[in-house]
Amino acid sequence: MLQGQDAAAIYIERWVEATTKPEPGICPVRNVLDRIGDKWSMLLVMTLATGPRRFNQLHREIPDISQKMLTQTLRDLQRDGLVSRRVFDTKPPSVEYQLTALGHSLIVPFGHLIEWANESIPVINQARARYDEVA
Repeated sequence: MLQGQDAAAIYIERWVEATTKPEPGICPVRNVLDRIGDKWSMLLVMTLATGPRRFNQLHREIPDISQKMLTQTLRDLQRDGLVSRRVFDTKPPSVEYQLTALGHSLIVPFGHLIEWANESIPVINQARARYDEVA
């Protein structure tokens, strides 16, 4: 991972390149960020990072997600190749979800974001308090 202001300049340049592709309306960065940046995907990826889970295990570990949203998010992650679904021939059939190699490749970038959030939350809370005082 790149560091410092030079890294920021490189990332900004890459962002500009990706968002100004000749194909109008098609931004690969936005397309990917729409998926992994939604409310539940990161939580599911990081939960599955420690190992495969069955649907009900995931629902217990992320209790504030509805069954419908859990199903939809797992399908979306599966469609994007980040999660695999394995069906076991039992009565009733059981299903297990796990990260694919592509899904595992998100752990480190998510880890950097988690570290940044943990380090930045005091400053963010101060900014929120200042904003709320003015608003």
